[in-house]
Amino acid sequence: MKRRVLIYLKFSGLLILMVVLFAFASKRNEQRKINEVLIEFVEEQDPYVDEITVNKLLIQNQDRVTNVGKEILVLNTVEQKLDAHKMIEHSDVYLTVNGELRARIKQRTPIARVNAVTPFYVDVTGNTMPLSDSYSAHVPIVHNVSEREVIQVFPLLKKIQEDEFLKKHVVGVYLNVEGNYELELRVYSFKLVFGKIENLDNKIRNFKAFYQKALRDKSLEKYKKVSLQFSNQVVCTIK
Repeated sequence: MKRRVLIYLKFSGLLILMVVLFAFASKRNEQRKINEVLIEFVEEQDPYVDEITVNKLLIQNQDRVTNVGKEILVLNTVEQKLDAHKMIEHSDVYLTVNGELRARIKQRTPIARVNAVTPFYVDVTGNTMPLSDSYSAHVPIVHNVSEREVIQVFPLLKKIQEDEFLKKHVVGVYLNVEGNYELELRVYSFKLVFGKIENLDNKIRNFKAFYQKALRDKSLEKYKKVSLQFSNQVVCTIK
């Protein structure tokens, strides 16, 4: 009987000790300040938003985040602030046991710039985003297209962004008065009439075949207009 009482007392004492240690550690953790802020941009992206901007978004109650106790730092709120920024696609904010506040930032990716009264980017999801104060994206410029027409031209912009050949050669997209899209090429001066946003894969395949043949024949400079708008053919106009 005495042995059972002794075991019970030892177990109770150990439990009390664990509770005290946990409470002490929690209190100490609450009082510990954040001693460093580390910002990481995931993937290799151009700097459309910089560390200074992110650091400002990490500030709470107008105090520097490095002086804020862990107990008053609400990480979900901080993430929501970052995710609401027009240049940020996703963020992940967390604290380390060493008192470091870490923020992993995934930026939005622009694939075209629309030359409107107030210029803007179109991102990889088809949504619009403002221009960056930190960096100017090297993407095709879209002319004569309004914000509401972005959804119409987006499939073509996405194809240009995904296709290495088009990405290398196409620097501009223009909607002409006839409602057809024209592509401006980086090197060659001929007008490339793409037509309506339809049969994209077929038109791109036809253009690549034409380009390779004309390149071998050294005839690319002879044309003033190349049209892809007709089914299964490339119609060329000589200068």
